[in-house]
Amino acid sequence: MRLLLISNSTNPGEAYLDYPKNNIKEFLGKKPVKALFIPYAAVTFSYDEYEKKVNDRFKEIGHSVKSIHHFKDPKKAVEEADAIVVGGGNTWKLVRTMRDNGIIRLINQKVKKGTPYIGWSAGSNVACPTLRTTNDMPIIDPKGFNVINLVPFQINPHYLDVHPEGHGGETREDRIREFITENPDMYVVGLREGSMLNLEGKTLKLIGDKTARIFKYGQESVELSKNDDFSFLLKK
Repeated sequence: MRLLLISNSTNPGEAYLDYPKNNIKEFLGKKPVKALFIPYAAVTFSYDEYEKKVNDRFKEIGHSVKSIHHFKDPKKAVEEADAIVVGGGNTWKLVRTMRDNGIIRLINQKVKKGTPYIGWSAGSNVACPTLRTTNDMPIIDPKGFNVINLVPFQINPHYLDVHPEGHGGETREDRIREFITENPDMYVVGLREGSMLNLEGKTLKLIGDKTARIFKYGQESVELSKNDDFSFLLKK
């Protein structure tokens, strides 16, 4: 499989998808690719707006996207895609709409046969076995927590260490520790903004200058960098 799982679309003060655009270009290659874009995580703006925003950036790097909402048959669109791109937004809305359109298992099958997959934020979340490490408010019933299941571990995108002054609630680490307590066999990767995971076959690596925090029940969390091998996370 070939996956590029990006923590976030935009760094502060930068244009949309600016920081990962060259990584996306390298991942897709020199030959122009027209990828299938899945915009279902959008809630407060239209799918057309989302498609244009992504397409404008992809055109800068010699590629393009066409949103799945233009296709009469979403399943056929997935089956015929040269690459699949899943944008961020609300993970619950994304999962519900993918499930309603019957494409979750199809994406799994398609990507496992070699179709490149790119996701950011919610789009990275749904590459995991379940959506249960999302940061998003459950604004809609997803009709089940299981998602595409391309990797055997969980990702928490936008991972933050900070505990704001005066904030009495749980930290992100507290929430993840709750998850691994209930799911002791599962690794969780705290993927900080500005970084991404790249899977090529059986090799998984971190891209970016920040470290990722790895959580596992009964173990101290560890920080791994782009110089470390992440492939142990692929073992079930």
